[in-house]
Amino acid sequence: MSALRASAILVIATTMFVTSGCFPSSGAPTGIGFTSGGTGGGVASNRLAFLVQPNSVSAGSPITPEVKVIAVDSLGNVLGGFNGRVSVTLGSGGSGGSLSGTTSVTASGGLAIFASLVVSQAGNGYTLIASAPGLVSVFSTTFTVF
Repeated sequence: MSALRASAILVIATTMFVTSGCFPSSGAPTGIGFTSGGTGGGVASNRLAFLVQPNSVSAGSPITPEVKVIAVDSLGNVLGGFNGRVSVTLGSGGSGGSLSGTTSVTASGGLAIFASLVVSQAGNGYTLIASAPGLVSVFSTTFTVF
């Protein structure tokens, strides 16, 4: 195989992995598939991931668009069979505000939607923590409440 052809194959393969979310730095929350549960052998590391991160918002107003959290396996595949309870809390940072609205929902097909999250006090560096029994918790990116 020529060096040029080998380089072209490598570029195509790398592009496929990055755009499908298989590369950790791609920022893609999901991987290349959809699964109903199993771990496929090996050590289970099923976890939560933010599908829609919280955006900056006015104090006392609901975060829009609505925050969405998905359950994924160690390869980033959505755990479509996960229908458990997912909760969100405020992480460290921010300025001592409190989180209200519906902070605990039942996932459907691995997806949990938080349509009415409200932070009470203005501040920088707020984060959300999503957690669910049996899954590794996840921190959101930081956001500002003004």
